[in-house]
Amino acid sequence: MRNHYKKWYGMGLLLWVAFFGCTLGPEYHRPNLPEVATYQQEFEKGASIANLPWWELFQDSVLQELIQEALHSNRNLRATLARVEEARANLGIVRASLFPMVNYGGEGKFEQTLKSGEELSSSATLGLDVSYQVDWWGRIHRANEAALQQLLATEEAYRNAVITLVADVASAYLTLRDIDNRLLISQYTVEARRRSLEAMEARHRAGLISEVDLNQSRIQLADAEAAVKNFQRLRTQTENAINLLLGRPPQSIPRGRTLKEQLFPPTVPVGLPSELLERRPDILEAERKLHAQTARIGVAEALKYPQLNLTANIGASLGNLNAAFASLAAQIFGPLYHAGEYQRRVDVEIARARQLLNQYQQTYFNALREVEDALVAVQTYRDEYAIRDRQVQAARAAAELAWVRYEGGMTSYLEVLDLQRSLFTAELKASEALEKHLSAIIQLYKALGGGWVPEANR
Repeated sequence: MRNHYKKWYGMGLLLWVAFFGCTLGPEYHRPNLPEVATYQQEFEKGASIANLPWWELFQDSVLQELIQEALHSNRNLRATLARVEEARANLGIVRASLFPMVNYGGEGKFEQTLKSGEELSSSATLGLDVSYQVDWWGRIHRANEAALQQLLATEEAYRNAVITLVADVASAYLTLRDIDNRLLISQYTVEARRRSLEAMEARHRAGLISEVDLNQSRIQLADAEAAVKNFQRLRTQTENAINLLLGRPPQSIPRGRTLKEQLFPPTVPVGLPSELLERRPDILEAERKLHAQTARIGVAEALKYPQLNLTANIGASLGNLNAAFASLAAQIFGPLYHAGEYQRRVDVEIARARQLLNQYQQTYFNALREVEDALVAVQTYRDEYAIRDRQVQAARAAAELAWVRYEGGMTSYLEVLDLQRSLFTAELKASEALEKHLSAIIQLYKALGGGWVPEANR
């Protein structure tokens, strides 16, 4: 009776250990961050512009097609997606430790004995080995927790790569349209200055102007012609950059709307800083990595304590089914003396967690900086473009008046040249300011975590 009691007591103890063991290591909680109630720059109130999916923010159908192609073919994005698949497979490997492992095996033997006479014998056995590691201290549980969070981190990294790619393609496309615009301005200027040079040459032949005025006109034409070559070079290089984002060899990029025809929301509300914690994938990635590392502390802690393995063997002889066999065993092992090695392993994981904590906080601060930078860029470039546009109107009127005055002999050709240079520069800078204003909106959209809808991706 006593032996029977001990048998059931021992089995009960094993079951308690298997199902009610404790989990070591700290539980993860989101770290506290300095509370930021609002942004320093003024901004429109309302739902954040980041809530718009990118295909609603960018109205140019050609740009939409380019972004779609980039999302499908960009090699860096494909590599990031492969890392997600790797992390998912790794999670499956770690999760397998939660279940018993079953192996099969067999053995065959043939013997021949030659003494007084020939004797032949053969035998074969088949068996199954079952093993299960009891998660006594939560080591396997923590390892699975870490693997899951690492998978989630790679998914956030993929979303961040998507946002970055969308913004990069859109910005490069706007840069291309700006270069197209400035190339067109330069070409128009070349044509105008060439006509002016022809008139100056006729006047020089008639002895009405000096060689100095004629050469000044040639210098002006050469400046515009050089600008054409510069923008032609930049146009090709920008097209090559876009093709790289699209994952294809260099080729011509189709054009849609001109720079001035690009439509963006008249206002750009940004929401609250706290929303970045839930929307910015790079912040979420940093937090997932911190969570995973926190779980690894528990894995290291559990290695300091005994481990329990349960094994069972079942088999039989094919020649004699009555000769079946079965066994059940438990093995316990753990570190006795390792000169503090296992505690140092815990210390290593804690130090790594501190590193990731600081990276998480730094990622959040960097996100705030990017939003603030983009906000001031949107506001100031918008105002700068309005100023540049007024400057173009004034420069054009002044250049036309100066030519009339020169025709009437009321001013020198030097004044005409100076005002023509001012007009050319003003037109180029106005185009650049418009491009920078539109690109600043894209950068603000990116800084806010726009480009994907959280509810549709979680």
